[in-house]
Amino acid sequence: MKTLHIQGKWGDSAIHVGEHLANVGAYLPDQPLVIITDENIKTLYGQSFPKGPVITIGMGEQIKTLATVEYILTRLVDLGCDRSSFILGIGGGIVCDITGFAASIFLRGVNFGFVSTSLLSQVDASLGGKNGVNLSAYKNMVGVFNQPGFVICDLEMLQTLPQDEISNGLAEIVKHALIADADMLAFMEKNQHKALKLDSWTILHLVSASVAIKSRVVQQDEQETGERRKLNFGHTIGHAIEKIDPCGHGRAVSRGMAAATVFSRQKGWISSREVDRIIALLQGLNLPTDLHYDAHKIMDAAGRDKKKHGDFVHYVFLEAIGRARVETISFDALNRFIRSVFTTAF
Repeated sequence: MKTLHIQGKWGDSAIHVGEHLANVGAYLPDQPLVIITDENIKTLYGQSFPKGPVITIGMGEQIKTLATVEYILTRLVDLGCDRSSFILGIGGGIVCDITGFAASIFLRGVNFGFVSTSLLSQVDASLGGKNGVNLSAYKNMVGVFNQPGFVICDLEMLQTLPQDEISNGLAEIVKHALIADADMLAFMEKNQHKALKLDSWTILHLVSASVAIKSRVVQQDEQETGERRKLNFGHTIGHAIEKIDPCGHGRAVSRGMAAATVFSRQKGWISSREVDRIIALLQGLNLPTDLHYDAHKIMDAAGRDKKKHGDFVHYVFLEAIGRARVETISFDALNRFIRSVFTTAF
């Protein structure tokens, strides 16, 4: 097991990579406990949950709404919860996002923690203190910054994931390597088949390295005013794709990273050879890199992204493999690029 820490403005978070759900009791404070989970996780692992009332929500991006949060808040009131309560989210990214948001606004905030059960959540959604839900077609438009007391990344729980979900998580790991660690990218190239098979040592290494990168970035810029924007590499166009094609977050971001590498090449920062190298790795991890979407739909969706600032967007480029840079570009420039590539197959 490896433990990493984030010291946030509103509290500290300890991330335990390789710890197990069965040991969560050792991290729970001496407070009344309420568990939030989804139907699938409750069916698979409910017998291993610590004792306490369980609030079960549905599954899929469509339930990541204010209506679901209202349901949870009502249940918390019905259960007699107060500011001494502790809320534990057990599940993937959607459960963690919703749990963190509900806990942060219930009675102006109660303590919470996560047991993260998906690879995507373990390297992304459960870390860094972003908690929120979607608003209509707008992804993560409503939310707060607030750190969980702890995150347990139980790697054994990944064994029940379908292959597409493993690839979804690997996309975010590739992103971390591309923006911050060239050696990690080389490791992934050499061990991509082991990663897809969830080889225990390989996954421990990759998850720990990703958590270390994200923790370091969040520590520097918790509220995404500068350095943390680099974590959005591939996400501007990736989120636009996700809005019009619910293919999965990691798969959408994979396409977004493919686009961002081409954009970086057009800017003269990376070479065609490096673009080919990145595309080959993504495809080797069973991730899509094609951009066969209607350019006008992508432009419209990107224009409604929560990260826009007036007529500009902070776009993340690669200066080199392992080093990112954020540039403020106009939506006109972004749209010209989108029109130039959204008929191209890689």
